[in-house]
Amino acid sequence: MSQNNPDKDDQKSGSKKTISLPISRVRLIMKSSPDVSSINQDALFLTTKATELFVQHLALSSFNNGPGKETNTLSYSDLANTAEETDTFHFLTDILPKKILARDYLESLEQMQEEEADF
Repeated sequence: MSQNNPDKDDQKSGSKKTISLPISRVRLIMKSSPDVSSINQDALFLTTKATELFVQHLALSSFNNGPGKETNTLSYSDLANTAEETDTFHFLTDILPKKILARDYLESLEQMQEEEADF
């Protein structure tokens, strides 16, 4: 018997401790795609870890570029601003839109309707 087996077990148990997201939830999200029939455990772990790293990168970028750095806070508006202003995160603008007050939205909607009526 080789002595490498205990080391591999330690690496696997140690690597599972390095992720914070629940693997079962990630598996459920992955299986919600009709294109996915089965999920390899390694692929599941790597997807979970990559998701964590992406969220961490988004949070750090938002924190460092936003006004929350002075107050040591991170808000939704910081995330939305980062998504809108950074090319790397621009694909998130539909998911993280800037908040707008209802009256401002109604005003812009009226302006759009007036412009369409002019044509």
